[in-house]
Amino acid sequence: MKYEHIQKGIFLSRPNRFIAHVLISLENGQEESVVCHVKNTGRCKELLMPGVTVAVEFHPDAALLGRKTQYSLIGVWKERKSGPLLINMDSQAPNQAAYDWLLSKETGISLPYNKDSNKGTNSLLKIENLKREVTFLQSRFDLAFQSLEPRFSAFMEVKGVTLEEDDLAMFPDAPTLRGVKHVEELVKARKEGYEAYILFVIQMKGMKGFAPNKKTHPEFAQALKAAKDEGVHILAYDCIVTENSMTIDQPVPVLLDE
Repeated sequence: MKYEHIQKGIFLSRPNRFIAHVLISLENGQEESVVCHVKNTGRCKELLMPGVTVAVEFHPDAALLGRKTQYSLIGVWKERKSGPLLINMDSQAPNQAAYDWLLSKETGISLPYNKDSNKGTNSLLKIENLKREVTFLQSRFDLAFQSLEPRFSAFMEVKGVTLEEDDLAMFPDAPTLRGVKHVEELVKARKEGYEAYILFVIQMKGMKGFAPNKKTHPEFAQALKAAKDEGVHILAYDCIVTENSMTIDQPVPVLLDE
């Protein structure tokens, strides 16, 4: 996932879920408060605090595209005791990054699957027919693909993670009935013979583990644990995040009992 025309700014305020006011520096040395589209409708209260440094993307063709704003807010440097942590907060980035990740694995990708003696263990899979936004029952999963060897069809739901506490990444940051529905539909897909994956894309580096946010939405945590017991694969990967890119990198331990 790549961006263009990135600038740093200072976050000022967020009047509603969709826009933010950010102070940026102009070429003439002056500063200007600009309106940015926030590419994440979540609360993000722990991230968007007045005075933090943010990354915004300038859209020079905004008027031609009919955009209401010339800027999009895509990242934030979260202040921590160990130093600022760059977090990508673009809610569209995880799906694109996951698609690019799977597409790039031409020689094979290490994923678990439920087949005979290999149940739940990782194997090097060669995938084909990678598709986006595929309907199953009452849900539309983010990704679907087929494995050539061993042969099976699979669905994958992708969730972006921007919440962290003490190096533990957590999801969700607010109750998500839609998220529970997706998990339950993955269980149904598994029972019908599909391989089913839920991929938590941690939009930052440096996390020691991932856990469902039981305090915020215990029902989601319960659904996730039940899904694992039914053979749904729970994956979490961190990302290499820069001001102008986000790339899926390494697996992170999934801690369902935290």
